[in-house]
Amino acid sequence: MKRKVLLLCTFMMLSLCAFAQDSVAVVNTKAIRFAHVSYSQALQSVPGYDSAQQSLSNLRAKYEAELKRAEDEFNLKYEEFLEGQRDFPETILRKRQTELKELLERNLAFKNEIREQLSTEETKLMAPLKQYLDSVLAQIGFERGYAFILNTDANAVSFIHPALGVDINELVRQTIINQTTIKSVVH
Repeated sequence: MKRKVLLLCTFMMLSLCAFAQDSVAVVNTKAIRFAHVSYSQALQSVPGYDSAQQSLSNLRAKYEAELKRAEDEFNLKYEEFLEGQRDFPETILRKRQTELKELLERNLAFKNEIREQLSTEETKLMAPLKQYLDSVLAQIGFERGYAFILNTDANAVSFIHPALGVDINELVRQTIINQTTIKSVVH
């Protein structure tokens, strides 16, 4: 008799645990809502994105022109060196080789500096745009009750179940357009 009661209690406990786990899974599935968006695509909708990109293009063009000038200067000096190297005394030959080496090193250092400057400028120009987009995403997340919003760029998410995750790319674009329209009417 004790065995039957113990077996019955064990069976009831296991059934109750299984039911509780199923209930938790159902509750969790219904409670957690999420969305996904292409951050880079949404960023392109932010007012000021085109002008920031144009500023970066202008700066990049100026740097490229200076790099081209420096490269042309190096090539000219190198050609002069090659033409006269047979006639130069040893000391002038070494001096010219040193000058060419230093010029090449300065050009490489300048090229690295340009890369850093462009990166810094891009970060500076894009920071307020990203901050604005983050605020739009937070607003949408709170209003729609999303637990989180995934960034789908760079194959960061390989699968999203369409019944569980909501694509909000168009919603983000429309929200930005609406906020921009409201701001332009108010100002």
